[in-house]
Amino acid sequence: MKLEKRELIINGDIRKALIKLALPLMLGNLIQTIYNLTDTYFVSRMGDIEVASVGFVWNIIFLIISFGLGFSVAGRSLIAQYLGANKIEKAKKAAGQMMSFSLITGIVFGLIGYFLAPWIVKAMGADGELLVNSVIYLQTIMIGIPFAFVFFAFNSILQGQGDMVTPMILSAISVVINIILDPICIFTLNLGVQGAAIATITARGLLAIAAIYMVVKGKKGIKIERKHYAFTKDIISRIIKIGLPASLGQATAAFGFTFLNVFIKSFGELTLTAFIIGNRINSVVLMPIMGIGHALNTIVGQNIGAGKIDRVKKAVGASIKLAMIISAIGGGILLLINSKVVGIFTSNPIVIEQATYYMNIIVITLPLMGIFQTFIGLFQGSGHTKFAMMMMIGRLWFVRLPMIYLLMTFTSMDEKLIWYAMLVSNVVICIVGFIGYLKGSWKEKTI
Repeated sequence: MKLEKRELIINGDIRKALIKLALPLMLGNLIQTIYNLTDTYFVSRMGDIEVASVGFVWNIIFLIISFGLGFSVAGRSLIAQYLGANKIEKAKKAAGQMMSFSLITGIVFGLIGYFLAPWIVKAMGADGELLVNSVIYLQTIMIGIPFAFVFFAFNSILQGQGDMVTPMILSAISVVINIILDPICIFTLNLGVQGAAIATITARGLLAIAAIYMVVKGKKGIKIERKHYAFTKDIISRIIKIGLPASLGQATAAFGFTFLNVFIKSFGELTLTAFIIGNRINSVVLMPIMGIGHALNTIVGQNIGAGKIDRVKKAVGASIKLAMIISAIGGGILLLINSKVVGIFTSNPIVIEQATYYMNIIVITLPLMGIFQTFIGLFQGSGHTKFAMMMMIGRLWFVRLPMIYLLMTFTSMDEKLIWYAMLVSNVVICIVGFIGYLKGSWKEKTI
């Protein structure tokens, strides 16, 4: 482990530490966003229905991978706190067991998702060509779920130590492979939406193999030995205790977004396509903001482990300020060019009009998302994932979805009611997060 990184996190300038950790994450997220846009572009060359098919099942995919992401939160939090407390052997045990646990759960969830895919997509209301394409894409992606889970675990091990660069480099390589394979699989091999999925799982598979190699050989960070992979009651119970609320929070949120897609689809497949395209473009700004929250996660964990609560408070303030700056600059640029960018992905005037209007509304929420991601980073980094879970669940299930249902039932508003409900739900959940911050339960160690 690079001790100078730990020294910066727990003793150095907190703003410098946040920026140094956040920049690789922001760049990595930007690279992933570029891939998502490229992937959407290649799929859009087949038609609007193909774009809708991929987007229609995305939240189901995220529902599955959210468990891998949730448990990786536990790994990152535990490793960061153990290192902050200078308990190196405990950190190694947490890292080894994260890899074993993630591989097993990835296989289980991948199998469940594969066999339930036809039933799930049909239950969501898909039919005809949308049903066929969605099922094919979803089942193919499920084959690669174990690879994704393993890489999430690898990320948590390195990020808990403060190494954000290595995961970024590997992700960038994976994205390049994906972009190369997309047109080959989709058009040259004439595999359609399944080709897009095959390109994705191939890139993920190579990424997972590289991650396993680095862990086994001890190429990066703390050296994990064979004995560290075996489950022990104290570590695995902490992984589950911290990771399960984080997993359930993200999974329940993904399930909520699935319901949101059903509401959106009720206004027509063109509206669904507009929503999907708008989200992909907005993610250019949103992903860097999320990177700040993830960087805060590590800073919070190590400083709480070292008993330095005041530094955590400073890091939270710095995180919000940085997120605000990025959202203001990025959002302003999107407002100027959004309709032109939407036109790259579709020529349908209805889709362009609806996607542009949606983006104009959602840009307003970007600063709120910066605050939201900061509070999520705080509660997850401290290991108090139950409050983070309630924030993720509450934003959708207690505010957004009920509001959409009421507006659809008692007003004659068009699809715009969904965009306004999203805005209101983000305001409410930021207030809830601030209350949780003031309450201060996050100050207690979880190791």
